[in-house]
Amino acid sequence: MKLLGWWLMLVGALRLASVWFRFFNIWALCLAVFSKTDMTEVHGRTFGVWTLLTCTLCFLCAFNLDNKPLYLATILSFIYAFGHFLAEYLIYHTMAIGNLTTVGIFAGTSIIWMLLQWNSHQTVKIKHV
Repeated sequence: MKLLGWWLMLVGALRLASVWFRFFNIWALCLAVFSKTDMTEVHGRTFGVWTLLTCTLCFLCAFNLDNKPLYLATILSFIYAFGHFLAEYLIYHTMAIGNLTTVGIFAGTSIIWMLLQWNSHQTVKIKHV
């Protein structure tokens, strides 16, 4: 497995660990991620499903780096997630800068690394004349 694949496995594992809090300990999620506690249990479970989906994308992409549509879906999941949290910080003021920084480190590293590796995992097809 390539180094990028291992990175995606790590990020997927961290996301998987955080799914527990989104489903079963909503108040830990409020305190750990968001600076306001007006999140309901429904919001927490919805956020948990979204996180589980992005976790699944990370694992699938880690083992299939040459699958262009899956690679694109995975990189877009990082872009969407970072955009979501950035909006929570800048527009809605529901997220602390420290939490945004943590998200930015993982999402930013993943986005940049995946963009830099965009074509390097593709198999070369040779045409016989």
